[in-house]
Amino acid sequence: MRALVKTRPGPGLELVDVPEPTPGPRDVKIRVLRAGLCGTDLHLHDWDRWAASTVTTPLVLGHEFSGVVAEVGSDVTDVEVGALVSGEGHVVCGRCRSCRAGRRHLCINTSSVGVNRDGAFADYVVIPATNVWVQPEDFDPDLAAVFDPLGNATHTTLSFPLAGEDVVVTGAGPIGVMSVAIARHVGARYIAVTDLSDERLELARAAGADTCVNPAQTDLSQVMRDLGMREGFDVGLEMSGAPPAVASMINHMNHGGRIAMLGLPGEPYPVDWGKVITHMITIKGIYGREMYDTWYAMSAMLSTSRPLRDAVTSVITHRYPATDWQTAFDTARSGRCGKVVMDWS
Repeated sequence: MRALVKTRPGPGLELVDVPEPTPGPRDVKIRVLRAGLCGTDLHLHDWDRWAASTVTTPLVLGHEFSGVVAEVGSDVTDVEVGALVSGEGHVVCGRCRSCRAGRRHLCINTSSVGVNRDGAFADYVVIPATNVWVQPEDFDPDLAAVFDPLGNATHTTLSFPLAGEDVVVTGAGPIGVMSVAIARHVGARYIAVTDLSDERLELARAAGADTCVNPAQTDLSQVMRDLGMREGFDVGLEMSGAPPAVASMINHMNHGGRIAMLGLPGEPYPVDWGKVITHMITIKGIYGREMYDTWYAMSAMLSTSRPLRDAVTSVITHRYPATDWQTAFDTARSGRCGKVVMDWS
């Protein structure tokens, strides 16, 4: 089968032929239809310090995907061949304290699809049946392929109550834009978004943001004045991983403000902990999705809100055949796009 593989340590990937994976008794083999590109994939392609310290080669990349079930293991009874599915990319141990307490997203032994085990940039991928999310028969495979990042957005955005609250989102990448749509869906009052990319700010505006600004040109203090806000933002959704964005967010939070942080920084950076303390700010780190509360929540929201479904679908701005993977990576790296999806069908 075709697979996009990190064949050896160092920058670059190769589209090569590899043997088809074989499912174990509790596994499901999926014929991949679509696969989304993530910032993690760019790190692995470039082979930065994190990638070099995390990945063992050879490795098939890819963790955002949709596909059709091609084969199930002998012990699998609740997933049928032919079903359209998405996949939860975090494979947990089921034995640690967090797993046994029902907090699987906190598993200390998590193995990530496309990072610690072969992923979905291929014709077929194998994952445990417990990681399979069955979609409705008529569901859009493009939309099904972005359930992983949509889950990140859902987990982050719903970390704190948003109805009637003033929200600031730093970073208008695909997950940031999805978060805007979710915040609008659940009833936030004002939603402000910052990003250095004008193209991505337009996506955020279309998804429901009240104001979108480039922080190199406009300060959040001006945004607050324009919106008639005097006390600061109630909820911050940090999606950029950029230290200046985090500092600006903290400086513009209301007393008792709450920040959910998903953006992963490249290096450690200083934080004004005095401001965090004196303003009694709550900061919550987010990684992945709650399994499987988040999956139920996002499926329910999409099924009951056409505007939200349209907004999430609009985040997908570029589609390429798998053979054009290099162009897909270049587009994703440019920052002048939303979600990039590769077609493996």
